[in-house]
Amino acid sequence: MTIKSMHDIFIHELSDIYSAEHQLAKALPRLSRAADNQDLAKAFDQHLEETRAQIDHIDTIVEQLDIRLKRIKCQGMEGLVDEAREIIETVPQGALRDAALIGGAQKAEHYEIASYGTLCVLARQMGHQDAAQLLEQTLQEEKATDQKLTQLAEQGGVNRQASQQGHEKHAPASEARH
Repeated sequence: MTIKSMHDIFIHELSDIYSAEHQLAKALPRLSRAADNQDLAKAFDQHLEETRAQIDHIDTIVEQLDIRLKRIKCQGMEGLVDEAREIIETVPQGALRDAALIGGAQKAEHYEIASYGTLCVLARQMGHQDAAQLLEQTLQEEKATDQKLTQLAEQGGVNRQASQQGHEKHAPASEARH
């Protein structure tokens, strides 16, 4: 894609996150099934519903601004989805996998936070206030999801359980005998 204006950057970034959201919507059910912790599975299910609404927000923006998105594949999200697939395939089910899934999901959230933050600034800069409001709402949802994942890891006990699981397998020989 040739970028010659802020409008071109906006369309490119919106096209990229649209692809990312679709990829994430396909991956979230797999993450939910792979989670051992029921609160984590619910969080993935809830985020799927939010992701579908976020796709609708983008559709609304496209309609309001009368623009066409580019048919591109978000390489960043593709890599993050591949990493999640690898976690599911290589880490045994349980708290350790859940901790790894949370880490992977937070990488995706941070990607989305960066993308939506950029889009908010671009939309405001170009005077697209309605689009900026929808993008800001989505940005706040992504930040809230990231916070929920942190809480599950830290206060929900996932990391503590994973740490104990990993400690049992890797305790030094002198500790293992006690």
